[in-house]
Amino acid sequence: MVSFLAQTARAVQKRARRVKAILLDVDGVLTSGGITYDDQGRELKTFNVLDGHRIKMAQKLGLQVYFLTGRVSGAVEFRAKELGLDGLFQGVHQKGTFLDAFLEQHNLTLDEIAYLGDDLIDILVLKRVGLAGAVQNCAQDIIRFCHLQTGRSGGSGAAAEFIEFILHSKKLWQQVLDFYEQEPPAR
Repeated sequence: MVSFLAQTARAVQKRARRVKAILLDVDGVLTSGGITYDDQGRELKTFNVLDGHRIKMAQKLGLQVYFLTGRVSGAVEFRAKELGLDGLFQGVHQKGTFLDAFLEQHNLTLDEIAYLGDDLIDILVLKRVGLAGAVQNCAQDIIRFCHLQTGRSGGSGAAAEFIEFILHSKKLWQQVLDFYEQEPPAR
């Protein structure tokens, strides 16, 4: 369950209602932050299925979802394609500078962006977006720039929790439940 930092739950929910696009860091947010290599030097990553499902639900309900990461990884590219993301941005070491170009290119305002991060490289984005979140096991120095913190760690469904909070705040969660609670039409 998310915890609210420096603002009331109502104020943070109000921020979440304005969100049109969700940017997610990858290492430490969508993964545990560990890097595993096989005997050929290929990088392996483990992604949480709950995160992927909530990403798809958010997209189905009209939100845009992007990955933004400082590293470059074939595994991340594969996962982004598998999920049909709206965009993947890898090798971004200046995330604050990236944000300005992203906003202009996608015709969005800062208030319409939600970002979930875990480390110092995320600070310049967290300071500016409309809804800033940190995973439970984040670097402690980023918490003061965030509106909320997930109860789950990176790679353990933290992104799912963040997205669910946004969908609940936008009063869209019932549509997700309705989708799964109805009998499919007979064939």
